[in-house]
Amino acid sequence: MKYPDNILEVCSLLPDYMGFIFWEKSARYFDDVIPDLPKSIKKVGVFVNATQEDILEKIAKYDLQAVQLHGQESVEFCLDLKQVLKEENGKQAQIKIIKVFSVDDSFDFEVLKPFETACDYFLFDTKGKLPGGNGTTFDWKVLEKYPSNKPFFLSGGIGIDEMDAVNEILKTNLPIYAIDVNSKFEIEPGLKNIEKLNSFKDNLKTLNL
Repeated sequence: MKYPDNILEVCSLLPDYMGFIFWEKSARYFDDVIPDLPKSIKKVGVFVNATQEDILEKIAKYDLQAVQLHGQESVEFCLDLKQVLKEENGKQAQIKIIKVFSVDDSFDFEVLKPFETACDYFLFDTKGKLPGGNGTTFDWKVLEKYPSNKPFFLSGGIGIDEMDAVNEILKTNLPIYAIDVNSKFEIEPGLKNIEKLNSFKDNLKTLNL
């Protein structure tokens, strides 16, 4: 999300999470004021190889409930951040860490094991030129090799045309925690099409997600 008026429009649909990108090279880079949102909507800060200091500063400034690490953050970095958040007040102890992995047909799921205790969720996105927002899906059949019970966000070019595929993968035993949507619902980077999102939400209701 990027524009306050559009944030409020999307807010009316009551998504579980709303993301704000704090990577300056992104066309969706956020540097504004977040309007008051319902408490049910968790604000997620998206970071790419940011320093711990920058992440903590953004958590405090925007009252984030989760951080999404979209770069090459190490296991040690994630563990240290998790420990720092636990050592803060009770409110910050509830902040969740989402570690992103870019997936293609040759993705090695063994790289996930060290991160099991370092984050709360994984997010699987399509491997592309940019860290996210590429608008393309990866072959979800590769997830049949997923060796973990760690819940994950499914991402990567998901739009209205992918609803049948979403329906099918939700029938599996994979621990899919959430469906992450972005670029295929945009009028321009950071500006979401409220009608498309509403239609997608109505379809998700039929999937009991």
